[in-house]
Amino acid sequence: MILKTFRWAFAVTALGLAAGVLYDGWAAFGIVAILAVLEISLSFDNAVVNAGILKKMNAFWQKIFLTVGVLIAVFGMRLVFPVVIVAITAKLNPYDAVQLAVTDKDRYQQLVTDAHPAIAAFGGMFLLMIFLDFIFEDRDIKWLAWLERPLAKLGKVDMLSVCIALVVLLVTAFTFATHAHQHGGAHADKAQTVLISGIAGLITYMVVGGLSGYFENKLEEQEEREEEAERSGGTGSPVKLAGQAAFFMFLYLEVLDASFSFDGVIGAFAITNDIVLMALGLGIGAMYVRSLTVYLVRQGTLDDYVYLEHGAHYAIGALAVILMVTIQYQINEIITGLVGVVLIGWSFLSSVRRNKALAAAEGPTETDSVPVP
Repeated sequence: MILKTFRWAFAVTALGLAAGVLYDGWAAFGIVAILAVLEISLSFDNAVVNAGILKKMNAFWQKIFLTVGVLIAVFGMRLVFPVVIVAITAKLNPYDAVQLAVTDKDRYQQLVTDAHPAIAAFGGMFLLMIFLDFIFEDRDIKWLAWLERPLAKLGKVDMLSVCIALVVLLVTAFTFATHAHQHGGAHADKAQTVLISGIAGLITYMVVGGLSGYFENKLEEQEEREEEAERSGGTGSPVKLAGQAAFFMFLYLEVLDASFSFDGVIGAFAITNDIVLMALGLGIGAMYVRSLTVYLVRQGTLDDYVYLEHGAHYAIGALAVILMVTIQYQINEIITGLVGVVLIGWSFLSSVRRNKALAAAEGPTETDSVPVP
């Protein structure tokens, strides 16, 4: 099962490492490997959240996620996205931006770094909304019940998550503007960029997430009607509606992956400013995250370890806060990765303890209680 699910990730790893050696020798081999590990460690929570969405999609759309989705993730976000950011912020055409990335790597790195406040504000707001909507929803299964019960009650207030997200954005932009003013106003104009980018992230979440949720609800209603029709001897065809629902969930997954990839792309510049090595390393990592997502779905891991999804969403909340903080202050990528790993590891251990407690409460089975002759 593992070999079958991860075969493409293993193949891309071999090709990527070989391409790195051919491109710039054995030093490049090490850089590509480090970048791959960085991407996997930063995006493990992404795989868990993706799995929660992907398990609702049929086999066809799961394949689309692993094929078209990978092309978008590897080439779009890890290779094209940094170039597009540079082209927009430096007011260059795409060709000149690519030339800059290849011929003047230091200048290219500086331009991407200058664009970081806008990137972090967009991604931070998108991820923050995912986290807030999760913790404000009343769930049958609660991990940190002492925290989640009161938050679920607060969640009954309409638009609370949007209000909190906007307050966080305003505080971040105001703090950034104040700091810039105190230090000569070098980045004063970027406070407005942070505000606009954050609002864009919020709008993107509400549009894509809203459409995905709408079609998912419609699909559930259609399935209920199908079951009712079958009981009464009729037939129905929910294929088209399922396709719409799956398409918007796929779109939601891609925007989600993009938001997760921001910290990886920015963090990669601490290791190299070579766009080719960056794309190879982060691309390998993205393949493992994709394969891990499918593995979790097919193994039913989220059903067996019910707190994993909680841990992943808390990790998303932590990443959202970290992204907003990095607009003003630098945070080491190791800390970013460790926060997610610790939260998911904690939720996994909590799930294991829960399963053991439930098994103990059920007591011995009939087979166990029958004496062996």
